[in-house]
Amino acid sequence: MNRETIIIVPTYNERENLPLLVDRLMKLPVAVDLLVVDDNSPDGTGKLADEIAVNNSRVHVLHRPQKAGLGRAYCAGFEWALAQGYEFIFEMDGDFSHNPDEIPNFLRAIETADLVVGTRYKKGIRVINWPLKRLMLSMGAAKYVQVVTGMPVTDPTGGFKCFRRQALESIDLKRIESNGYSFQIEMTHKIWRHGMRIGEVPIVFTDRFQGTSKMAPGIIYEAIFMVWRLLYQNGFRRWPRPSVPR
Repeated sequence: MNRETIIIVPTYNERENLPLLVDRLMKLPVAVDLLVVDDNSPDGTGKLADEIAVNNSRVHVLHRPQKAGLGRAYCAGFEWALAQGYEFIFEMDGDFSHNPDEIPNFLRAIETADLVVGTRYKKGIRVINWPLKRLMLSMGAAKYVQVVTGMPVTDPTGGFKCFRRQALESIDLKRIESNGYSFQIEMTHKIWRHGMRIGEVPIVFTDRFQGTSKMAPGIIYEAIFMVWRLLYQNGFRRWPRPSVPR
């Protein structure tokens, strides 16, 4: 079985999307495995994932007892993927807001990077089905992260990423503090401040739930304070440490 590339997809009530997603991933021109991290979905997503995995050796399932947040789900998936020996580890949404066809572009970019971030805002804005208020909030958050931390990533809250295993191994996943959108900021900042190479790939983000925002006040506050905590952890430096030896 291929142990090079795996796509980690947290699921909660994604029963309708999962078969379509598996089909799209299996038809890519590059070989990838899929890890479904299911948080005990009431609609039976986890059970369906098990049924798919029985007939497809490239599909794996990790069950969690309850919904405990995106960050915790991804960290559980990262630990599983590292233990299994994968070299390139993706995180991706399961509702097709992230286009699986972009994965080969990430794999080309990761050849010269330790982390590749899918960006909605570099050389234009590529967001579909977002109200203006949501778009401005997201773009404002990206600029806020850049100004406070100095991290030159155009879309630090984005959730379509490819990690080289070395990058994930540089992080103590059990000490990741955030769980909402700030989880994305924290992961990228920890890799950046270790002096690792971060690349960006332009993507199109399509929100399938027009007018519905996941930006609850608690998530926004978490991100606001997390950025300053990261600056403190980096010794109030707005630049990374020297690059790791190659």
